[in-house]
Amino acid sequence: MSSVHNAALKGYSAEAQRYTQGRPDYPEGLSTWLSHTMNITPQARVVDLGAGTGKFTRLLTPLSDHVVAIEPVEAMRQAFIQSFPDIEVAPGTAQALPLPDSNVDAVLCAQAFHWFAERKALEEIHRVLKPEGRLGLVWNVRDESVDWVAEITRIITPYEGDTPRFHTGKWLAPFDGTLFSAPEPTCFGYTHAGTAETVIMNRFLSVSFIASLPAADNAAVAQQLRELIHDHPALAGRATIEFPYQTQAYACQRLG
Repeated sequence: MSSVHNAALKGYSAEAQRYTQGRPDYPEGLSTWLSHTMNITPQARVVDLGAGTGKFTRLLTPLSDHVVAIEPVEAMRQAFIQSFPDIEVAPGTAQALPLPDSNVDAVLCAQAFHWFAERKALEEIHRVLKPEGRLGLVWNVRDESVDWVAEITRIITPYEGDTPRFHTGKWLAPFDGTLFSAPEPTCFGYTHAGTAETVIMNRFLSVSFIASLPAADNAAVAQQLRELIHDHPALAGRATIEFPYQTQAYACQRLG
């Protein structure tokens, strides 16, 4: 997995704007985690790896004066620049970071690490971190204890294919105790409130493996989502929908 996965390249290139509109933000408590657990201070040099359109970067810029974003997909970088014209954003992958050795205090990967969860990526992140540096991994995870959220998962899962996903747990495989400490979890509750178009349609039509589908399959997914919104009693006719998430954050200390 030395290059960008095709689902990410096609899906995120096609739906960069919908991604910005539909993806949830992050709970306020995550800022405290970044400051205290990840040791991010105004002087810290921080990398937002797989920065996308900058959803997570918004949390980093109030904490550090030295944020650098790395994003391999051109359409995502262009959307990032529109939102953050004063922040450096560079092309690059986790396996080939455009940074010198021992250069940064923290690397953060939000909604991204599962795409490049391999030894080579950890070696490269290890290379650019300072000896006491930290790696932070963050995901917004759907709360599938809610029946209509579980139904959305049922709708989209048949199209997943070989796309790397957080829920499989395969992202843990490269953590063998040689480069980084075991990921230490912290969990925050979070609700993404908005219209059905924002929190369901834009959110799930911007999922990489849905956005990269042929037009007919993409339309079939959209139709199923609209039927769910129309028919489910918790969703039908509501001006605002509260979509439940758990924000899972993992801290890893650089070793060696």
